[in-house]
Amino acid sequence: MNYFISVSYDGSKFYGFQRLKGKSTVQATLEHALTKINKDEVLVKGAGRTDRGVHALDQGVSFSLKQSIPPERLVNAINSLVGPYIKVNSACYVDDTFHARFSVLEKTYVYVINMGEFNPIFNDYLYNYNRCLNISIMKRSAKMLLGPHNFKSFTSGERDNYDSIINSISFKKESDKLIITFQGKSFYRYMVRNLVGFLIAISENKISLNEIPDYLSGNLENIHYTTVPASGLYLTKIKY
Repeated sequence: MNYFISVSYDGSKFYGFQRLKGKSTVQATLEHALTKINKDEVLVKGAGRTDRGVHALDQGVSFSLKQSIPPERLVNAINSLVGPYIKVNSACYVDDTFHARFSVLEKTYVYVINMGEFNPIFNDYLYNYNRCLNISIMKRSAKMLLGPHNFKSFTSGERDNYDSIINSISFKKESDKLIITFQGKSFYRYMVRNLVGFLIAISENKISLNEIPDYLSGNLENIHYTTVPASGLYLTKIKY
């Protein structure tokens, strides 16, 4: 029987989503629990391979079990084994063609920046930037990143293809926190964190608006931004 589950987790407690030998990961934790429930090995597929320290409110995961377990019962069974830093939000049956990663239509990521005083209590759950940002120019810059582009300048590692489409980038200020929301189908390794670092560099006048087309050309060799910490990043929604 094929299943899909929505999962939340505290990324600060894991070495990322993907299975990693000798390390505590979200994938390994889920597979261990499901194998125990299934009484046979279970391998899961995630919608995205979040890095160490990145959080999720709605990570998509698909897998198969040799037996049919009602979704509600399966949710309770998994949660009894994976706590306290992972929680299955929901479960449902899916057909053989469904894949947690390849069936994705859109992903939503949120990045949280603290512009106020340093807060050690929340250091694992936001970016303690602790300075004011020029949100107006960040918004103007973000508009130039929308649509189809080559995001090689914002991606870590080598790929065959760096093309992607960002559908929207929005900004919301809550007290001293700036919350930036990204929506699109494909976000590559470190892409959101690099885009946030890029927007901050523009706010700091380290990069000008006129340079944005160079960063989107796919041919830029020297970059002038810093990758922001994983602690502020959340995978908040997967649309299928």
